[in-house]
Amino acid sequence: MTRAGGAVETSRLKGFYKLDVSKRVEEIARLAGLDEGDRRALLEMEGFGLREADHMIENVIGILPLPIGVAANFKIDGVDRLVPMAIEEPSVVAAASNSARRMREGDGIRTWASEPIMISQIQLTEVPDLERAAASVLAAKPELLAAADEGHDRLRAAGGGARDLECRFLRETRVGPMLIVHLLVDVRDAMGANAVNGMAEAIAPRLEELTGGRSCLKILSNYTTERRVRVEVEMTAAEIATENATGAEVATEIEKASALAEADPYRAATHNKGILNGIDAVLIATGQDFRAVEAGAHAWASRGGRYTALASWTRTPAGGIRGEMELPLSVGIVGGVTKVHPVVKVAIKILGVQSAADLARVAAAAGLAQNFGALHALATEGIQRGHMSLHARNVAAVAGAGPDEIAAVVKEIVAAGAVNEGAARVALARLRASR
Repeated sequence: MTRAGGAVETSRLKGFYKLDVSKRVEEIARLAGLDEGDRRALLEMEGFGLREADHMIENVIGILPLPIGVAANFKIDGVDRLVPMAIEEPSVVAAASNSARRMREGDGIRTWASEPIMISQIQLTEVPDLERAAASVLAAKPELLAAADEGHDRLRAAGGGARDLECRFLRETRVGPMLIVHLLVDVRDAMGANAVNGMAEAIAPRLEELTGGRSCLKILSNYTTERRVRVEVEMTAAEIATENATGAEVATEIEKASALAEADPYRAATHNKGILNGIDAVLIATGQDFRAVEAGAHAWASRGGRYTALASWTRTPAGGIRGEMELPLSVGIVGGVTKVHPVVKVAIKILGVQSAADLARVAAAAGLAQNFGALHALATEGIQRGHMSLHARNVAAVAGAGPDEIAAVVKEIVAAGAVNEGAARVALARLRASR
């Protein structure tokens, strides 16, 4: 397991949300060492338009921007980090920031990451004898690993490359028995899809010779069980207490909520969706394949034969709370969108990660923080109250409130418990009439 590096002067940004956008960018630029080009990329999306988009996917007809916010207060393995998050859902950035503030004691959120091992699968059908075929494959392992590494000089120079082979039997499928060969590859700081897919295709003909079977699929698995991240945090009773509830009371309610998610897939799906709110937002901001991570996370949540919670929360003897989570998480900081999208490049610069493992640890930490934020809200004021306060900003804007009017309109409609466009228009008219 390796530890994280890279830092900013501080991630504790008091009153940051009160600044206008340009002032926020100035503050982040100061803390993260952004240059003028980075500022323009954030404020104007300079360097990314329809021409660039047309090179990324097929049949381009436009661009759909997402807001990028910065989650503050994160301390991960003793390192302060500003965490960019791209998401359309209100409350996620605020909840993650508030949770991170409660989690700052000591080293903050503690993380561990495995080596960056990706799995590629070669599917072999029509194999005459599964056991004999597997024995032949494993006996030829040195030859096969060397063949897989051919043409991947840059990966090997970086310390990566093919590491191992495994064989799995699927004796009963609706099209007959199969031998599945797993090729395990250390992809270093890449996500690794192209490398492992190419390696699988390279050794497939030799596997056919060794097994007497026919190779079909040759592709990576997004269930990256060999590339995992573990995160944990412990908070005291004082850190989780509210004006209306002691820390011990809050911890008891959070533990009950966690126990429900662990036992009931209906709750586990929502519990895990909240975790992925945090993880996905970091991955989107940094140009990652968040769909692949989601697929692996849900498969991991089902590994025991039933769907359960990714994160678990338990009361401590002193009345605080301890949370922990482990999941597969494959990301990369070399190649792909990370090198061509100007805003993604700035987001990675703000984050200050030095390796793919660093990025995976930060994303997992954001997921755990977001999960705690949701559970803390449910255990205290209820999730809807906090969420609606942020949703009210959108409602006020739709009703026509200007930047200098939104706060007053939000205050009135939230206090009245009427967060809708009609109430916002009435509040706005009243505000303007009073001036």
